[in-house]
Amino acid sequence: MNQQSANKISNSEYDTLVSNSLKKSSAKEKSIATGKIISIENDIVTIDIGLKSEGRIPLSEFSRPGQKVEVQVGDETEVFIENVDNANGETLLSREKAVKQKAWHNLQNSFNENKVVTGVPFNRVKGGMSVDLDGVVAFLPGSQIETRQIIKDTKELLNKPLELMILKMDKYRGNIVVSRKAITESELKEQRSELLKNIKEGSIIEGKVKNITDYGAFVDLGGIDGLVHVTDISWTKINNPSDVLELNSTIKIKVLKFDEELSRLSLGIKQLTENPWDNIGDNIQKNEKVIAKVNSMNDNNVHVIINNKYDGIISLNELSWLKKPPHPSKIVNLNDEIEVLVLDIDDDKKRINCSLKQMKDNPWTKLKEKFDINDTFETEIVNIVDFGIFVKVIDEIDGMVHISDLSWDEKECEKIIKDFKKGEKVKVKILDINADKERISLGVKHLNNDPVQDFIEKYPINSKVTGEIISIDDKGLKIQLDGENQIFGFIKKSNLSNDKNENKTDRFALNEKVDSIIISVDTKSRTINLSIKELEIRDEKEALSKYGSSASGASLGDILGSVLKK
Repeated sequence: MNQQSANKISNSEYDTLVSNSLKKSSAKEKSIATGKIISIENDIVTIDIGLKSEGRIPLSEFSRPGQKVEVQVGDETEVFIENVDNANGETLLSREKAVKQKAWHNLQNSFNENKVVTGVPFNRVKGGMSVDLDGVVAFLPGSQIETRQIIKDTKELLNKPLELMILKMDKYRGNIVVSRKAITESELKEQRSELLKNIKEGSIIEGKVKNITDYGAFVDLGGIDGLVHVTDISWTKINNPSDVLELNSTIKIKVLKFDEELSRLSLGIKQLTENPWDNIGDNIQKNEKVIAKVNSMNDNNVHVIINNKYDGIISLNELSWLKKPPHPSKIVNLNDEIEVLVLDIDDDKKRINCSLKQMKDNPWTKLKEKFDINDTFETEIVNIVDFGIFVKVIDEIDGMVHISDLSWDEKECEKIIKDFKKGEKVKVKILDINADKERISLGVKHLNNDPVQDFIEKYPINSKVTGEIISIDDKGLKIQLDGENQIFGFIKKSNLSNDKNENKTDRFALNEKVDSIIISVDTKSRTINLSIKELEIRDEKEALSKYGSSASGASLGDILGSVLKK
C-alpha cells in the first residue's frame, strides 16, 4: 500500500513535469520550428513538433507551382507555429508561412545586395508572368522578360528556371517585381564593352539576324546591333531582305562603318565577296545573248538577274515588236529563265540593258515581204478605242483603222465603231507601210471607191448637174445630187443668180429641182460646191456667141427673145 502511494504523482508534480517539458522544447508561437511527419491521411499531414498535441497541415501547402508533392511519413520539415494548444486543445501549424518567411528573408538579402535569384514562371497573367521564388510568388512584367529580342509566345518559358533580378519588394503588401531584362542588360554592357574593343572598320564578324525590315536587316553582334542596308546585302537587286535572310539565323558580316560616339555600326554582306562589276568585261559583252532570270516587273520594265551576279533591265519597248506592248506580265512570268540580247552595259547605274524582242527577226521586215500597199486581207479586231480599232496584221504587229476610215459617210463612223466587237473578223485595206517608223495605216472604207470621187469622175468640174433642194437657210441651198450614194452639193446665196437682186433664197422651194454647175469640191466636208450664177453666165456667153455679138448693138434680151420665138 505504501509502495503504491510512493509511485503516484501528485497534481502539482504533474504540472511541474509538463512545464519543464515545454521549457525544454524550442517551439513557441509565431516562430519557425522543425517537426516530424507522423502521418498523411485524407490530404492532411500530421506533424509532431514536440508539444502536447500534434499539428495538422493541408497537403496542398507542401506543393510548389509546377511541381508534384513529394512528402513521406518520417520526413522532417520546417513549419510556422500559429498557436499552441488553442481553445480546442490543438496546435495550429503552417507549412506555407514557414516557407514564405524563410524565402522573404533570403530574398530581402538578395535585393539589398543586388544579387541574382532563381525563379520558375508557372503562370501567364495579364501584362506578364507569375514566378515562384522558393515559395514566394513574384510578378515578371512582359517588358522585363528579355531585352535582346521580343518573345512573341511566353508559353515556352513556363516551368523553366530563370535567373532574375529583384526590382521591387513590399513585404507588407506581399509584392515582389522581378526582371530578366536587368540581367541581360548588365550582360550586354559587358559584352558590348568587350566587343567594341575589337571592332574596326573592315572587321569580319558573326552576328544573329534580329529583325528584318523593307530597308534592311538588324544584326545582333552579341551586345550591340548593326544595320545591313538592303543595298549592302547582295550585288544584285533584291525585292525584300527576307528573300535572302532568315530571322534568327547566324551570318557573317563585314563592318563598313563604325561610329564610336554613337556606337552605330553599318554592316555589309555583299562586301564579303568581290564586286562582279570589277571584271564584267571578262564575263559579258555587248550584243551577246545571255540567260536571265525574271526577278521583278512593273508597268514599264522587267528586272532580271544575269549569271546570278548582274542586274539587268528590259524596257517595255524592248519586250515586244508590238507598237503598244501589253503589260510585261502578259509576256513573261516571275522566275522565268529567258534568253535576252545585251544592248549595252551601264557601268554608272550598274545594270545591263537587254532586249527580248530582238531575239526574234524584225516582223516589219517580214511584213514588207508579205504585203504591199492596196492589199486587202481579213483579220480580227484585237482592241477598240474611241478613235478607232486595232487589228492583227501578223505576229507582234497590230495596225489601226482610224474611226474616220470606217466609212465614207462620217456620220456613220461612230455608229459603225459601236457595233464592232473584240475578236470579230473584219476586212481591211493597206493604205501605207512605213517599216522605218514601224507604222502601218489601214482602212475599211477604202475597200469601196469614194462615191464623191466617182461622181466627180462622171461629172467633172464645170459640169452641169440637176439636183433636188433638200434644205434652205440664209446661207444658201443644200442640193441632193445622188440619193442612192448620198452625194450632196451646196449653192451659196451669192451663187444663186447673176443678178444681185435675185440672190434671194426665199424664191426657192423645198423639193424643187434646180440646174447648176460644179465649181469645186470640199474634200474635208465631202461637199460639192455648185453655182446657178455660173450656169447663167455660161448660158449668156453661149447665146451671145451663137446669136450675136457685143458689136451688133443687140441686147441680150433681144437675142433671147428672138431665140424663144423661134
